[in-house]
Amino acid sequence: MQELTDIQRQVLDYVRESLQERQMPPTMREIAEYMGYRSDNAAYQHLSALKRKGYIEMGGHSRGITLLEESGIPIVGKVAAGAPLLATENIETYVDIAHTVFHPQAHYLLRVEGMSMCDVGILDGDLLAVHKTSVAETNQIVVARIDEEVTVKRFRQRGNIVTLLPENADFEPIRVDLREEFFAIEGLMVGLIRQ
Repeated sequence: MQELTDIQRQVLDYVRESLQERQMPPTMREIAEYMGYRSDNAAYQHLSALKRKGYIEMGGHSRGITLLEESGIPIVGKVAAGAPLLATENIETYVDIAHTVFHPQAHYLLRVEGMSMCDVGILDGDLLAVHKTSVAETNQIVVARIDEEVTVKRFRQRGNIVTLLPENADFEPIRVDLREEFFAIEGLMVGLIRQ
């Protein structure tokens, strides 16, 4: 596939997000509004370029955009294996590997920073494959959000208290009282890529 411009990548990412979150592609008008264009014509030009470069097909109706074979799994930022770290939801790049290599399917990759999970082989610089979900079972390794920060840890919950356990004796567990702090599970670890 041909290389995309930054704007073409933004449009493609918006189409992909719409398909993942709403199970339908956006309209030309929605793309134009998202990109800040006054007319649908600019959105159409970018979609035409994506079609020409082999990333999408376009049908004859308003939501007639079909993604062609995925060009890999996106790296969407960093996750702390230590203290929580502000997560950026911007796609850095794509790793050329099929989503279906991992089970369940990996939706995105996060770059690990820190060594708090080293005893289970998650090292600084690794790419953590994440299956997007908001639920987890005890002892699963999760990507968790505490307020606006994200970390990877082993999950345990008893009542209103969540404990996020490191896999390195040099680090302390993180305890979250659900009555006092915002907490959400962003996804489950389903694999690891070491570069």
